[in-house]
Amino acid sequence: MLKNSLFNKSKLLLATGLLTMAGAANAGYTFDLTDNDSITFGGYIKADVRTIDGDVSSPITNNDYWIGHGANTDDLSTTKFSVNETRFNAKYVHGDVTGFIELDFLGGGGNQIISNSSNPRLRHAFIKYKNVLVGQTWTTFMNTSALAEAADFGGPLNASSFIRQGQIRYTNGGLQLSLENPFSDEGDASEDSIPDFIAKYTFKGDWGNVSVSGLARQLNTVGGEEETAIGYGIAGRIKTVGKDDIRFQLHGGETGRYVGVVAARDLVGEEVEETTSYMVAYRHFWNDDTRSTVFYGSTDADEADTKRNHVAINLFKNYTKQLSFGVEIGNFEMDEISKDSNYLQFSAKYVL
Repeated sequence: MLKNSLFNKSKLLLATGLLTMAGAANAGYTFDLTDNDSITFGGYIKADVRTIDGDVSSPITNNDYWIGHGANTDDLSTTKFSVNETRFNAKYVHGDVTGFIELDFLGGGGNQIISNSSNPRLRHAFIKYKNVLVGQTWTTFMNTSALAEAADFGGPLNASSFIRQGQIRYTNGGLQLSLENPFSDEGDASEDSIPDFIAKYTFKGDWGNVSVSGLARQLNTVGGEEETAIGYGIAGRIKTVGKDDIRFQLHGGETGRYVGVVAARDLVGEEVEETTSYMVAYRHFWNDDTRSTVFYGSTDADEADTKRNHVAINLFKNYTKQLSFGVEIGNFEMDEISKDSNYLQFSAKYVL
């Protein structure tokens, strides 16, 4: 009787902007249990077919998508079907308290002989009370609205700020301050004891948004030295003509693991890496249901003397509000060794 009463009071509706705090724009189904309590279920199902041809592979992700690092594999020619980007999430609201958790299926495991199984992987898990957030989600250093729309997940990750990690974040209007999980990449992480400090301010308006962020860390080298690392970022998404927009990111200084998804490391030997990264993406709507994005990203790492480039163009069409199909063609290059690969990717996405 109680169950039926609650269900009758529930209101099933399409909630846009479900994942604002998690940095995505997916729909969801919300059940309003009382005036102050609700549960929202969301996510999406995504199927990809991807062909790569050239001299570079993405070994960390088994060629599911490009990151900032590649492996030299002469005469690579491979095709892969994948659904591992598929994800689901749940958002719980009780008055001023919000809880959010999200998983995808890029956790590895399984095999390609029998079942193609894969393990769930935790993406986000956080609690938000008024203007304080605790838990794991996108780093405060990152402007999630500045990521390019792409079939290849995240677009030019080689030049984008892109980390999820544990943190404590305070928000007051456009100002955000956070203490986040420290980690000395390629150093002695066992000695990390001082949290990373991040400050960001976001300017918003009908025109879009631009954020300015700063990063301060203490890194511990293998040789036992303590080094200070300072980095900055400017990123945004600006409306142009009609529904079109331009997205951009510029990062510099000693950003290390915070930018490029291992296009650069925190430390090279005993030296702190210094990098310059930039990406730009323009999205054009051909009509209400069809759109394209062209993007380019590049990261230069001084100490390692490396440069990684990613360029692509795509086309997406929505057949219903929730269902879209897309195609993307692009190139990933390791400039320092004059190696690159072309890729072609087809995607189908159903937003819950």
